[in-house]
Amino acid sequence: MPALRVGVVGASGRMGSETCAAITHDPDLELAVKVTHSDSLDALVEEDAEVAVDFTTPSAVAANVAWCLDRGIHAVVGTTGLSDDDVSELRRKAEASGANAIIAPNFAVGAVLMMRFATEAAPHFDRAEIIERHHENKLDAPSGTAARTAALMSARRPDGWGPTGAEAKSRGEDHRGVRIHSVRVPGSVAHQEVILGARGQTLTIRHDSIDRASFMPGVLLAVKAVAKSPGVTVGLERLLFPGA
Repeated sequence: MPALRVGVVGASGRMGSETCAAITHDPDLELAVKVTHSDSLDALVEEDAEVAVDFTTPSAVAANVAWCLDRGIHAVVGTTGLSDDDVSELRRKAEASGANAIIAPNFAVGAVLMMRFATEAAPHFDRAEIIERHHENKLDAPSGTAARTAALMSARRPDGWGPTGAEAKSRGEDHRGVRIHSVRVPGSVAHQEVILGARGQTLTIRHDSIDRASFMPGVLLAVKAVAKSPGVTVGLERLLFPGA
């Protein structure tokens, strides 16, 4: 079977560079093209890319993925910043074109497990807060991982969370009843801590990515799965826990 031809959009960035290296070393994949900020997406078509991996910026990702889907190119999306409306529009485009997309706020398997554990714990505690820490150049805050964690946890609490207590400015931003505190400092890669509390007890669930290599198994899993994942799939957990 011929290797799957993959293009990386945002290839000169930190995640893009790591992705290019991972694809190059995978015998089932071929790095068809690297697309940097100065290149045209037309290179994906010119080099017959079957899958495009997007690690660009929140301001560019929606247009990039829509462009790919319109041209029948599957997309794997690691760039955060897509709104619910963006995802709905991409679902429409995927249905019309027959190309698929997998959108994952975090490709680290440990991070996905952290999110799943926190979601399972949510119904059993009164309150939850999230502290997320990333490198100083991360453009969005809170992170996509933190926002999705809050959404997944709150979905397990149809009646909402308990009283939030003090409402000082330093209490973080409210996301569906969960407060998220974002830290951006040099020396960090991607770190998240979920703290749940109930009378007389707390539960802390934490994940740390100390190297971008931690994301690559999830990226490669999505690249190989996207052609068989109809429409738009949100969250790597859909691949790790099918049917869950």
